[in-house]
Amino acid sequence: MIKAIIFDVDGTLADTEDGHRLSFNKAFAECGLDWSWDVALYDKLLKVTGGKERIKYFVSDFLTGFEKPADFDGFVKNLHAVKTRHYTSMISEGGVPLRPGIKQLILDAHAAGITLAIATTTTPENVSALLEVGLGKNWADLFFANGCGDIVPHKKPAPDIYFWVLEKLGLQAADCIALEDSENGLRSSLGAGIKTYVTINHYTRNHDFTGAAAVFDDLSDLEKFYKTAGLTLSK
Repeated sequence: MIKAIIFDVDGTLADTEDGHRLSFNKAFAECGLDWSWDVALYDKLLKVTGGKERIKYFVSDFLTGFEKPADFDGFVKNLHAVKTRHYTSMISEGGVPLRPGIKQLILDAHAAGITLAIATTTTPENVSALLEVGLGKNWADLFFANGCGDIVPHKKPAPDIYFWVLEKLGLQAADCIALEDSENGLRSSLGAGIKTYVTINHYTRNHDFTGAAAVFDDLSDLEKFYKTAGLTLSK
């Protein structure tokens, strides 16, 4: 019997990646940097999870002639904070809706007494902005545990965030299923021993999803997902 569903956020609950990309570009411009991430480049940068980590990866592997400031970590932290401000503003204006079926899945599962949790590398601010628009101001009442951002030392594909969530839930991996959208996310959840279902998006449709219990384009057909996952829920 499934006792809990653990959700990734970016790309899983909503198609957020282009919103992140555009927000990075706004932050670069605001901070006087002539950097610009197009779709093709961002696709490569998504190899690394976490916004601050992605900036560092870009600087180390894609830039030439950039002289790092003495306090590079502080520079990255500030740049990422500016990006987060732009992103949460975009989300708050309703610029990124939840993916098909997601809201109904959350409501159905909660009504059935299934515990819900979040396991993501994105910041708590980003999660809150997205779900307040998508689920309402009391969205946090639907989730028992929110594993976000830098709460663990190693981000996906390391399984740390899922182990953290399992500990908060007081459940075993076998009691849960996870919903992910990327290869890094899948490696993370499988590393924690959690049966995982994948919903692909533009950036991840060519990823290696070996080990996933099933792969869906989206959850627009919830009855199909419920049947596949062994969930007894009603829309």
